[in-house]
Amino acid sequence: MLASIARAVRPVTFHRSTLVDRARLAARPVTHRASVRRMAAAASSNPVAVFDTSEGTFEAELFMDRMPITASNFVDLANTGFYDGLHFHRVIDNFMLQFGCPNSKDAKSPRSGTGGPKGGTSYDCNGESIQRDGGGNIPDELIDQTSNEPGTLSMANTGQPNSGGSQFFINTVHNDFLDWFGPGPSKHPVFGKITSGMDIVNKIGVCKTDGNDCPVTPVKMNKITIK
Repeated sequence: MLASIARAVRPVTFHRSTLVDRARLAARPVTHRASVRRMAAAASSNPVAVFDTSEGTFEAELFMDRMPITASNFVDLANTGFYDGLHFHRVIDNFMLQFGCPNSKDAKSPRSGTGGPKGGTSYDCNGESIQRDGGGNIPDELIDQTSNEPGTLSMANTGQPNSGGSQFFINTVHNDFLDWFGPGPSKHPVFGKITSGMDIVNKIGVCKTDGNDCPVTPVKMNKITIK
């Protein structure tokens, strides 16, 4: 199943992850706002993710204080090495870069954009355990109204509620039509933003791609480190 900026959203794959295809994602707000506030309050400071890629390094602040469930899911996957060795599988100039599918370890796999974390696994969110469902998806966290501005990290999904897992995308322009709180059907919550190295992100964003929006010259994630 395509996460499409979606299992970006899973980016939907995705295939064409749906990224939204450029705009089909639908989800519904979580109903645990009190729980989210409690977990967010437990976050003393926001972590920073360091992305070491074959094209250079960039960093992003993760909004643990505003999006604890989503940010903690990312931190868990990064700390366990889930993202290491994967490739950006969907890049569209003047739009976004999509990443995070385990099938993209093979840069040319036709299944890139369809995968996510192992189903039934769990992770810590500021002292509380969050369990992924049987498909490896996490609860939608439609709480914070940060728009899909340039440099923001946003969850990909299939367009169905609670279908985000490991895939996400980095906006290279202001894609406000993807905001979960906007009038459109797309529902992609932002959980972080680039703080340094946006030139590297933009460099990847204009790379030559094939008919499936996959970089002709693979762009590899060597490692993501949380600090």
